[in-house]
Amino acid sequence: MPIRVVVAEDSLIVREGIGTLLATYDEIEVVESVGDLPSLLEAVDTHSPDVVLTDIRMPPTGTDEGIRAAAELRAHHPSIGVVVLSQFAEHSYALALFDQGSEGRAYLLKERIADADQLLLAIRDVARGGSMVDPKVVEALVTQSGRIESPLERLTPREKEVLEGIAQGRNNAAVARALGLSERAVEKHINSLFSKLGLSEEPDVHRRVKAVLLFLGDHEGG
Repeated sequence: MPIRVVVAEDSLIVREGIGTLLATYDEIEVVESVGDLPSLLEAVDTHSPDVVLTDIRMPPTGTDEGIRAAAELRAHHPSIGVVVLSQFAEHSYALALFDQGSEGRAYLLKERIADADQLLLAIRDVARGGSMVDPKVVEALVTQSGRIESPLERLTPREKEVLEGIAQGRNNAAVARALGLSERAVEKHINSLFSKLGLSEEPDVHRRVKAVLLFLGDHEGG
């Protein structure tokens, strides 16, 4: 069965482009494309999609409609995954998106529309309850970590590399391959960084993303 997707984007050109791109994948079925929040919620009620792919800013206010849609779906359609596209690495939006949990949520920069593999990976992940934070967001924030006091200063360079990997949606085996480590070594690094960030008691899926969000929060307003 294909992953059924509703696309929400106020720009007709971008909306049509996303639809055309996703149509090239047999595993994706775009069931409707809309341009505002009320139409998005109506499309969800009509089609019961597996995933919603939405811009953050749409009519009627052009502010945080994508985040509000994600919260609405969490409350009333918890099984529907949401991929939120943002033009900028907005810390407050990322934190709000994951506020009620990271399961089935992804935060990507809008430029990922041109990166079909990354976009497809995010849709797959949220459809099965996973989560993702854009690798470029993570990379930029980790690069800044030495300039601003943050919880990530407690991490070793290797632990930061592992954090980047898990924030990109990689499992432990994939992180190990990317860094040339054993899976056991990766597990040790992950347990260590979770402990240093005070996430030892968090559920496993949520704390993998929460580790990144703690860093996002430290940069809020910075």
